[in-house]
Amino acid sequence: MDNVVSVPPAERWFEDYHPGMVSEFGEYQVTQQEIVAFASRYDPQAMHTDPAAAAQGPFGGLIASGWHTAAMMMRMYADNFVSKVAALAAPGIDELRWVRPVRPGDTLRMRVTVVEARRSASKPDRGVLRNFAEVLNQKGEVVMSLRPINFVRCRPTDQPASAAVASRSA
Repeated sequence: MDNVVSVPPAERWFEDYHPGMVSEFGEYQVTQQEIVAFASRYDPQAMHTDPAAAAQGPFGGLIASGWHTAAMMMRMYADNFVSKVAALAAPGIDELRWVRPVRPGDTLRMRVTVVEARRSASKPDRGVLRNFAEVLNQKGEVVMSLRPINFVRCRPTDQPASAAVASRSA
């Protein structure tokens, strides 16, 4: 199978994801106001909340909390990758890494590669996706990576495959 993403999230079922499929998407503008607001509530450390103190710290300026970066990633992932018709739960993630600091003015985007797509042995109405996700800044540098796992419903027998999937299968 090719690596082209041909079915939009609004129409994706488990069968529309395949190993090697790469999706690139998103554009999230990071602001100082949002960094400080998030950190003030959830991660109140000076490097995230106090620009003057952060300027004297090891990062030379204000940076987003890693948890804020994860929240921004989740917004892009939910909007652009997760199925709107077949998503179930996510049992977790593996190997979350904060690789580079995220700063005010950065523009984030994502690249997600499907690593594994297999039918569930215990629940045949769904499949398990294992993905490798990277959050990149405007320079194309990876700022965060993780391996999310998702459960996705299989296409019901009365739900036809999209034209894009049908042509790929032919």
